[in-house]
Amino acid sequence: MLARGMLALALALAAGIAPGAARAAGLRILAFGDSLTAGYMLDGGDAFPAKLEAALRGAGYDARVANAGVSGDTTADGLARIDWALADPYDYAIVELGANDALRGLDPEAAYANLDAILARLAAHRIKVLLAGMLAPPNLGADYAKAFDAIFPRLAGKHGVPLYPFFLDGVALHPELQLADGLHPNARGVDTIVARILPAVEALLGPPAKP
Repeated sequence: MLARGMLALALALAAGIAPGAARAAGLRILAFGDSLTAGYMLDGGDAFPAKLEAALRGAGYDARVANAGVSGDTTADGLARIDWALADPYDYAIVELGANDALRGLDPEAAYANLDAILARLAAHRIKVLLAGMLAPPNLGADYAKAFDAIFPRLAGKHGVPLYPFFLDGVALHPELQLADGLHPNARGVDTIVARILPAVEALLGPPAKP
């Protein structure tokens, strides 16, 4: 756990984010997730948070998106570090976790409980959330997929937060948009994710402030 915490700290410092540091003015968005958020095997500027920030600024938002993705994180790992991630103040959060739970065949009810606790922590900080869903790989069977896929709509309903149903929509099953591992998006894949999720993020933020 100490090593994971040190990794998260190193990632944050590399992004110019220090625990408890004052953030610049504007909309403060926390991108909280696993390798899909962190930008596995990509340059920092090609990671999802950086490209989402660029897209939002292009749409007229004064927004900063913090990269709080840690490769390999399960929902339990995310819960273990959520309080550290909230050392800085945020107005909004995009929660993208669950892929590693599914890849490891972990109990969907445990993933539900972990995400439930994460969303409760964010609500306690009055942070508005967009929940990004994930789908179980088909090799785990129909019963597992049914149980796992259902946790995200359940959580969105319980917490009254908007749901983006599948974070990898438009990228999964498209090898040209993936790294060689067939799991993670390449830079073009991140562009696709950002383009598809952007309307949901804009709906969360509301119209951009007029200059």
